[in-house]
This record gives sequence, structure tokens and C-alpha cells, in this order.
Amino acid sequence: MDTKWKSTVKQVKTVLRDNRKLIGGLGLMVITVFFFWQILHRLGGLSTKTVWTLGLISYVPLYGAVSLLLPTFLSRLYRDWIPENGDFYGEWQKKRVHQQRALLGICAGLLVLAFFFFRFQVATSYYYFYVNLAPAYFMIITVILLYIVCQMQVNRFMDQRLDAMMEKVTAMNKARLLEAIELERKSLEKEAKSEQLKVDLISNVSHDLKTPLTSMVGYLELLKKEELDDVASDYVDVIFDKAQKLKEMIESLFSLAKASSGNIQIHPEPVELNMLIEQIFADMDSQIQKSALHFVTSMTEEDTHLITDNLHLYRICQNLIENALKYGAKGTRVFVRTYIADRVSGKRLFLEITNTAGYFMDFNAEDIVERFARGDKARSSEGNGLGLAIVSTYAGALGGAFDINIDCDQFKAILSFPIEEPPKDV
Repeated sequence: MDTKWKSTVKQVKTVLRDNRKLIGGLGLMVITVFFFWQILHRLGGLSTKTVWTLGLISYVPLYGAVSLLLPTFLSRLYRDWIPENGDFYGEWQKKRVHQQRALLGICAGLLVLAFFFFRFQVATSYYYFYVNLAPAYFMIITVILLYIVCQMQVNRFMDQRLDAMMEKVTAMNKARLLEAIELERKSLEKEAKSEQLKVDLISNVSHDLKTPLTSMVGYLELLKKEELDDVASDYVDVIFDKAQKLKEMIESLFSLAKASSGNIQIHPEPVELNMLIEQIFADMDSQIQKSALHFVTSMTEEDTHLITDNLHLYRICQNLIENALKYGAKGTRVFVRTYIADRVSGKRLFLEITNTAGYFMDFNAEDIVERFARGDKARSSEGNGLGLAIVSTYAGALGGAFDINIDCDQFKAILSFPIEEPPKDV
């Protein structure tokens, strides 16, 4: 029995605690009704001063009752309300307008009752010598003040509900953003890992192919020194030529894989670009003579010194000239130009090589610098699709920039490097 009594008391306490605002509001409403009854039950028999004194006193519990009961009622009314379709603000705005209209309708009804009460007081004054109309005025003013107080409470409640919904939306968006960032990070890591596996595969395969291929080339060189008939000698020459091209392609692929993986080693040293171009022309003189192309040079007279890696810059310029030799239309001119120009980021040293293509260039600058991409779709030329990819990768590794400009049949390769200006004397 004692356990049952304690359980009942506990339940009562829980109910009282959960409904304390409702109980408090009802208590204040009882006090308000008591004061109103004191004002109205005598039908104007009280003095004006007494009516307004009691009225002003009654406003205190009335305000408290409205402040407790109206938010409690609205909280329970919208307890299970969840906006649909994600249009939180739109549905909230509709609910707010609905509450304002409902409140206006209720207060308008109360104002009509107050007006009828006023008319009743006026009609009563015809039968009595004097009837105090202060209670009627008090009721009209009370309805107006009640509307203002209720409007304030409704707006406050709806603003709090909007803030709560916006906090939930912000939290949801933050969670979604973090989830999207995490997915993007994992995707980038997966992509980077996949790219690294490709680079490692290319590096390993290229390295494994170089050893037997070097042996083949060595034996072919020995075989060329033997006394062979004309047919066998021609066959050996063809095989040797193809083996050399295969060796060059494997070396290019290996170099590109190393550069793409970030394993490229840079050895900065002073390099004079104009002199480097002249050296490349001298080294490739036999190829240029056989190409049926006419090279026209326009070298700037300004200082073209750079602090960069000599071997890699040599490879870059060599590849650009070889690209013109492989894909330039026979009998045309190739323009090689160096100059210095001011850009937003500062002074830059430029190398431009322009040739007329011997084929239809159905590609853009982004496509042609991809690995194994070739402008000659028919693959009738000697290229392997790695030259410009190496140029782009090496140029980036050296801190430079590589761009391509295609105008009809004109192919222009543009290489640029920043120039470090000497500090000004103070």
C-alpha cells in the first residue's frame, strides 16, 4: 500500500512539473476573472476611479496568464509539426499568417461583445438617472490590449520556432557538408592512389623493358658490323631503327612517370636560354637538314638567364623542336622566338615555336598534352604522343608554364618562366 501511495505521489509530482506553466497560467486567469467580476457584476455601480484601479491591477495577472497559456497552447499545437518538402520558411510564414488571422478573428469577436456590452450600458442609462460607463470602456480597452499582448506572444513564439528550425537546418546542412567533404576527400585519395598505382606500374614496366631492350640494341649493333648480304643488312637496319624508337619511347615514358610521381630531381643552376637553343640546333642539325623545314629564329637581345635545371630545360626545348619536326608540313617554315614580357605576376621569359601542321588539327590544347595523345589521328607521323606531355610536366616541375595556341593550321607552343629581378639598391 505504501509503495502504491509513493508511486501515486511521484506521478502527481511529474504531472505538476510537466504542466507547471499551464497550472500557473490557469491560476493567474482565475485571479484575472475575479477582478473582472468585481468590475462587471454591479453593472456600472462602481466609481470610475475604482473601475480603473481594479482594471489596472487585473492587467498584471492577465498578462502573466497570457504569457504562460498562449505559448503552452501553441507548443502543444505545433508539437508534431514538421515542414514538408524542405520549404521551412514558406510553411512557417503560412503558419504565422494563419495564427495572426485566427487571433484577429477572436479579438474581433471579443470587441463585438464589448461593443454590445457598451450598448447595453448606454441603454440602461435611459432607465436610471446615472449609470457609470467606465466598465464598458474598460472592456473595449482590455480587448485591444489583449490583442496586442497576444500578438506579441504569437510573434515571439513563431520567431523562436523559426530560429529552432533554422538551427536544425544549419545543423543538417553542416552535417551534409561535412559528409560531402569527407566523401570528396576519400574520392580524391582514391583517385590519387589510383594515379600513383598507374605511375608505379608504368615506372616498373618501363624499367623492366629497358634492360632486355638495351641488350637487343647492343646485339643489333654487333650484328651490323658482321658481313651480311644486302637483304639481311636491310632487315637489321630496320630492326635497329625500330628498336631505337622503342627505346626512346620507353625512356620518355619512364621520365614522364618519374615527373608525374613527384620524384623528379631538380638541380638549379644558371642557364642562358638563347645559348641553350643554339646548342640544341647544333645537336639536331642533321635531323633539321633532313626535315625539309626552314627554321627562322628571332632571339631577344635581352638577358635570358634563368636559374633552373639545365638537363630538364634542354629536354623540354628539344621535345618542342622535335614536335615541329615530326608534325610540321614539309616545305614550310618553323618560327622560333624568345622574348621578355611583363605580366601581372611579374616579368617572364618566353619561348615560342610556331609551325604549320601537316594534318588537320582536330583537338584542343588540353587534349594534346595528355599522355599518348596525338594530333595526327591517322598516326602517319613518327610521334608517340609523349613529347608534349613531358614538356607540360617538366615545365610545371621547373616552375614554368606551358600553353598551346591553335589557329587554323598554325600550331604555336608557348613556354614561359618567371624572371627573378635583382633587388633594387636602397
